[in-house]
This record gives sequence, structure tokens and C-alpha cells, in this order.
Amino acid sequence: MDLNQDLNYQLLADLDKDRVEPSNGTAALTGASPADSDAALLDAYSQAVINATDKVSPSVAYIEVRGNRGAEGRAARESRGSGSGFVFTPDGFILTNSHVVHGADRIDVSFSDGYHYEAELIGDDPDTDLAVVRISAPNLVPVALGNSDATRPGQLAIAIGNPYGFQYTVTAGVVSALGRSLRARTGRLIDDVIQTDAALNPGNSGGPLVNSNGQVIGVNTAMIPAAQGICFAIAVNTAQFVAARLIRDGRIRRSYIGLAGQNVPLHRRLVRYYKLPVASGILVLSSEPGSPARQAGLIEGDVIFGFDGQPVASIDALHRLLTDARVGAATPLDVIRRNEVRRLSIAPQEAPSAVRTGR
Repeated sequence: MDLNQDLNYQLLADLDKDRVEPSNGTAALTGASPADSDAALLDAYSQAVINATDKVSPSVAYIEVRGNRGAEGRAARESRGSGSGFVFTPDGFILTNSHVVHGADRIDVSFSDGYHYEAELIGDDPDTDLAVVRISAPNLVPVALGNSDATRPGQLAIAIGNPYGFQYTVTAGVVSALGRSLRARTGRLIDDVIQTDAALNPGNSGGPLVNSNGQVIGVNTAMIPAAQGICFAIAVNTAQFVAARLIRDGRIRRSYIGLAGQNVPLHRRLVRYYKLPVASGILVLSSEPGSPARQAGLIEGDVIFGFDGQPVASIDALHRLLTDARVGAATPLDVIRRNEVRRLSIAPQEAPSAVRTGR
């Protein structure tokens, strides 16, 4: 064996000593063990939850309500309930769920520092399950509101609230899905709802759903009791709009036309013959005396398929179009009557349920 061959063998031996085993991945490159790397990732996750919780917890409210409820002819009995909320302005406005405070005679609010305050109901909107109450207190810390349009499935989601009265409980998970719809207790659909697997229980209602930056992205509102990890929060962009209207007006104005109806499929021949933009519509079952529907000439058996030039395939689709901007405005209404297409004119009125509930 010559000298050059000896030198080559020595060089290969030196390289073997310095080689980094690829099976160790990142830990091998950094000199850390896989266990150390996993611990670092867990610490980063924990730190993100801790930082977000520290930012938001001082703003989270424990809401207790009392009211007198009794059947006709019987003595009223006092009912009690509780939920969550959060301060979103420095001057004491607190956002919560409508079902937490609706019908309450007295609302009391407390914080993690132990201070208690009596709250005033400013506005209540059962159709979006949102409400605003207000307290008079010094040194309040409002939350930072995020942008729910920038939220993505899979990102960290942290819920803070008072489940079953266990005050200021923190749970964490991810944003499971976006753009869900949830039916309010009034029957209307709430759109743009966030689905999360951050655990929610009775008492979490009205509390904040927070991202890793400590920004509120939703208002926790519901869960499916028989399911595992399927919970819902109203998107903060919706909550901001509703809260602003409740503070300004004490209510959300919506229009209505005053009819009872049901969703029905349209006959295929009608759809093809008239080139209709929908395959279903709303069958009119009845209309209220003096209502916009009665004044417009709607009769039992009509099928509504268009409103203001937009297709209407269901009652939920019509509800979305009956906004406050429609109140008193003459609007074209497309119907099928005895297999013929007709266009009526209807002027929606303000919904009777949109009553002022506050100042």
C-alpha cells in the first residue's frame, strides 16, 4: 500500500468521526436530543397560551344574573344564572351573549381582582345571540380585538370563561373550521361562525376566543353536548358591528314582511321554462293582517323566489336580505302564482321584535 492510499484511508476515517447522523433530525444538527427538542416545542406552545391568557384574563368578566319568572296565576320565583363576558372599551362596555342576560332583572359583574359591579343592559340582540352591558369602574383593561377574516383553520384558539361557575378557566385548542352557520334561539341563522375544539361548557357563553397574540377573534356561544370538541364562537367582526349598533341604538333594526312560509322545491319544468335562478323557493302559508305581505297582495299558495332582483331559495336567504336598509323601501318581489311568474312590490317594515332594550 503506497503513501497516497494511506492518506486517503486516514481522511475517510476523520470524516466518519465528524459525520452527523441524519436520523436525529434537527436535534442532531443542534447537538440536542430529540427529547430536548420536543420539550422546547411544548414550552413554546405553553408560553404562547400563557402570554395570551395574561393579556386577556384581566378583561374577562364573570356575569351573574337574576330575574323573576313565574307562570300566570302563580307567584313569581327568582331565577339565577351565570356566564362570561369581556371588556372591550375603556369606559366599561362589556360584550356577552344575549342568552346570558336576556330577561334579567339584575346583572352583576366581577373580575379576577375580586371587584364586583352592578351592570346596566345597553342592548340585546337575540338574532345574533349578542348583548352589551356596561359598568362604571376605574382602570378597566379592554381586550385587543383581532380580525376574524384573517383567522385560519388550524391556528391556536384559547377560550377563557367561567364554566359551571369555575371562574377564569382557560382551555386551548385550534380553529377547526370557518364560515359555519348556527341557528339562534329566535330561528334566524347566524353566519360566519367559527368552529373550535377548545373545550366549552355551560358558563363559557359570552367569553372570548383568543389567538396566540392575545387578540379576541370570537365570542364563545355554543357547543354540541353529544359531540367531542365541536364548539362555536361568533366571529369578532360580526360582534364588533352588532356591538356598535347596540351602543348607538340599543337594538339592531331589521325589516320583516309578515308571513309564514316553508321551503319547497320548484317543479323542473317551471325552472327551465322561466329560466329561474333557483330550484327552490318559499311557499306562503299565511300572512299577518296589515302586514307588508298582505298589503303587497301575497296570497296563500304563492311561492317567493326573488327579492330585489336577488334569488331567494329559502327562508334563511330571505332573512339575510331583510336588513334595516329595507325598512319602508318599495322592493320588487318575484313570485310564482298558479304556474305563472309575477312581480309584486313590497315595502318591508321594522321587525316588531327589534325593540329597544337599554337606555
